[in-house]
Amino acid sequence: MNRSWIAVLVVASLALGAGSAETLAATAKKKVVLSTKHKSASSAKGRHHHKSASLEDARGLTIESASALVQDQSTGAVLFEKNPGSVVPIASISKLMTAMVALDAHPNLNDVLTISEEDVDSLKGTHSRLRVGTRLTREEMLNLALMSSENRAASALSRNYPGGRDAFIAAMNRKCQALGLTSTQFADPTGLTASNVSSAHDLSRMVAAAYEYPLIRAFSTATEREVVIAGRPQLFHNTNSLVKSPNWDISLSKTGYINEAGKCLVMHTWINSRPTIIVLLDSWGKMTRIGDANRIKRWVESAALAQRASAG
Repeated sequence: MNRSWIAVLVVASLALGAGSAETLAATAKKKVVLSTKHKSASSAKGRHHHKSASLEDARGLTIESASALVQDQSTGAVLFEKNPGSVVPIASISKLMTAMVALDAHPNLNDVLTISEEDVDSLKGTHSRLRVGTRLTREEMLNLALMSSENRAASALSRNYPGGRDAFIAAMNRKCQALGLTSTQFADPTGLTASNVSSAHDLSRMVAAAYEYPLIRAFSTATEREVVIAGRPQLFHNTNSLVKSPNWDISLSKTGYINEAGKCLVMHTWINSRPTIIVLLDSWGKMTRIGDANRIKRWVESAALAQRASAG
């Protein structure tokens, strides 16, 4: 993590108080995107989406995911799309909205939350290392929900929201409306239900919104985190293997999977020094979404090389 950027976060957080979200950004072990890059990506807000003339020909790109979208965030240009308006289950991609709503309440991230029976997955029967009775800070729960896609952590965050889980889910859907996500709807904070649906087009906008939160950028791209559970240290890892790759510069990431959704992946990354949003939905096969992401990266890089060659 860039030390000067951490220092800025820490100084700002001290001014806001010990419970501020910015205070705890330094706990992530993966670097936070430099402020210059963040400013560049933010400048795309409000710009009209349009096709990129240099990348209109997508015949050289084969994507196995059922829905996909690739966008240059600095211009709003959609570089590639495949069924971008299809409304489908999004599984744990939901946790990006969960994190935004949790942080919008400006909670004290040092508060200790306890995993309860209410957080146990009775729908899919998924396993978790966060046993009933596990006590972690809200910051640790948020980190594990984003990095390791811990369902019980996401559930605990929603239960400890002002007004409880029902109020939390209502806030998730209100934020959808505020962001103009017309094809998106949430029924729970984890994504275990197939009732959490969206489209590749909407998710590109949701990724852009989530990118504005420093803690979401930091926690979703952290490679690992050790937390103490029942007196014993436990190491958790990122569900997206690409965050460890030296070939990628990823500034926001979230994976998802349930049977109804297939394997999903959204990222904010830098390709050719440009902020790029990648959305991949309903992929099948263990490595399909990773393969699609790598093919997209090579395709964008090759197109840029060809453009520079023709210009020269």
